[in-house]
Amino acid sequence: MDNRRQFSRVIFAADAILSDKHETWPTKIQDLSLNGALVEQPAGFSELQTPLTLSFKLAESDIVITMETQLVHKKNGLLGLQCLHIDIDSISHLRRMLELNLGDASLLDRELKMLFAS
Repeated sequence: MDNRRQFSRVIFAADAILSDKHETWPTKIQDLSLNGALVEQPAGFSELQTPLTLSFKLAESDIVITMETQLVHKKNGLLGLQCLHIDIDSISHLRRMLELNLGDASLLDRELKMLFAS
């Protein structure tokens, strides 16, 4: 794990949709944090400077999490996305999912404070 990371990441394999103002690409999430995601680079995707919307559905539910992201790195067929904006419902569901996977609510509380302090 990269020691510079400030947010806990969990492995989370899920289908997702990555989109900008003009195009939509199906992708797969590799891991998630409160501050972003690592996804597979979709076929036909070219590096963009515009914000990208990442949307995915939580398994066995109708809950869709959506976040506005920016591309921060591209390596070995993977895209690192940093969260720029996420609505209150999405962050609440994401926090709960991460809490269940990490088993440490206090850690996520500290990370949420860091996220909103920046």
